[in-house]
Amino acid sequence: MSKTTTNLLLMLITIIAGTYFYINYCSECGTTAVEEPPIETAIPKEVASTSYPFAFSDGNFSYEINDNYNFNVSSPSILMPLANGIGTGIGQLQNYFSENTGKVINVIGYYSSEEENNTAYPNLGLARANTVKNHLVDQGIPSVHINTQSELRGEMVPKDGIFYGPVAYTIDMKSETADEELSALFDKINADPLILYFNTAEASISLDAEQRQKVADISRYIDKVPEATVSITGHTDNTGLAATNMKLGLDRANFAKVYLIDNGISAEKIRTSSKGQTEPITDNSTEEGKAKNRRTVVTLNK
Repeated sequence: MSKTTTNLLLMLITIIAGTYFYINYCSECGTTAVEEPPIETAIPKEVASTSYPFAFSDGNFSYEINDNYNFNVSSPSILMPLANGIGTGIGQLQNYFSENTGKVINVIGYYSSEEENNTAYPNLGLARANTVKNHLVDQGIPSVHINTQSELRGEMVPKDGIFYGPVAYTIDMKSETADEELSALFDKINADPLILYFNTAEASISLDAEQRQKVADISRYIDKVPEATVSITGHTDNTGLAATNMKLGLDRANFAKVYLIDNGISAEKIRTSSKGQTEPITDNSTEEGKAKNRRTVVTLNK
């Protein structure tokens, strides 16, 4: 083979080899690499917990500290101990009301729709307001100077299971028609009293929305009328002995008394009694009739 032929053959082999390597290993040579965008991981933002101050004002009178009554989620019970500044503010309120007898403080309890309400009140906000009211009364502020209200606060955020200060306060004049309103409330409660029903030989209480509102109405009346009392009368069906039923009726009345005490109504304001099986409201010959006769009736006395 001549030298020229050999050179041509080597050149052909070089071209073939270069083409092979280009196709298999450099198909992306000369192109601009496009980087895939990084996958972003959504990091939830931490929502700051809410906190409301112990604050009230009326003209030249005002008080505020960055502490308040605190509550666990789904609870109406005040967490102790309280900040010292709350006691100072209560003392100032006492002095204020002694000089301004025509004024009242509105205690507004906040609550969230996500909380569970196991109280006797229509919502946890009103239950919290009543708990705060009772504490203020224990500290010497007459209940006639305190109104309780509630407000749904969807934006409330707890911290470690605690709502910090879910209570607000405003100062107003007493209603000019307060006496007429209380008289109407008394008639309303006694015309359609709170009735609690019990299963045979059992004592347990579970309230619907209407019954919870009646508890709130009773609590309000008792707060505003110092001489008023609550009467709780137990009734039974005719199953068993009359003497046993008389005791069972009283046991149920006392059970209801404890329930009302636990929900902020003073024990000193409650009177209990039993009628046993002596005053049925319907025939005991049917199970439905017996269920209606097993009841405890809660009314008011002026």
